[in-house]
Amino acid sequence: QVQLVESGGGLVQAGGSLRLSCAASGRTFSNYVIGWFRQAPGKEREFVAGISWGGGRTYYGDSVKGRFTISRDNAKNTVSLQMNSLKPEDTAVYYCAAPPPGVGLSTYPASYDYWGQGTQVTVSS
Repeated sequence: QVQLVESGGGLVQAGGSLRLSCAASGRTFSNYVIGWFRQAPGKEREFVAGISWGGGRTYYGDSVKGRFTISRDNAKNTVSLQMNSLKPEDTAVYYCAAPPPGVGLSTYPASYDYWGQGTQVTVSS
């Protein structure tokens, strides 16, 4: 299995930027696609972005398209989420997640078996 740890969250003003990182340990990282999700208080967990095994394909939720960029470095076992032009509605706990090895990306949280502990992102207006 793979273990995931997020970092990089914090407090930022609207219009600012943050870069989240997801560090993986365990089995071969390149066997896993990675998704980023977020969950705000009282709301369901929402798909934010995902990246394929080699990083050649990326996918984004409609609410973050054009503002967020996902990337991965398989040599360093990391996935990053660059978040620009942040809005107060981006405030949430952000999680990185992986489905079973070899399984492709999904926007549904139930498809993912492995989750990090989450990192808080707060955007002030």
